[in-house]
Amino acid sequence: MTRFTIHDLAATIDARAASGGDVSYTRKLLDKGAEHCAKKFGEEAVETVIAAIENDRDHLIAESADLVFHWLVLLKSRGVTLADVEDALARRTQMSGLEEKAARKRD
Repeated sequence: MTRFTIHDLAATIDARAASGGDVSYTRKLLDKGAEHCAKKFGEEAVETVIAAIENDRDHLIAESADLVFHWLVLLKSRGVTLADVEDALARRTQMSGLEEKAARKRD
């Protein structure tokens, strides 16, 4: 059995985005616009932080799954792909995190 990956989730979101809003939560989110998607992502981020602070492992896992889903929907709403983010990460990992952060301050 193969593991479910973030790429699988991104593909599912792409497929559901192409479906009708009456059967797809993803489509309903996208139909409400990028601002709504951003708010949902923010809500999930706060819930993830709370779960981490409360040291509730199962809740942290569940909220993290929600967070990743809403993050990918937010990216989709703005026309950003997972590959775009991976490319940015690849560029950043060519130097240490401290060097990369200092370079961003100069830009």
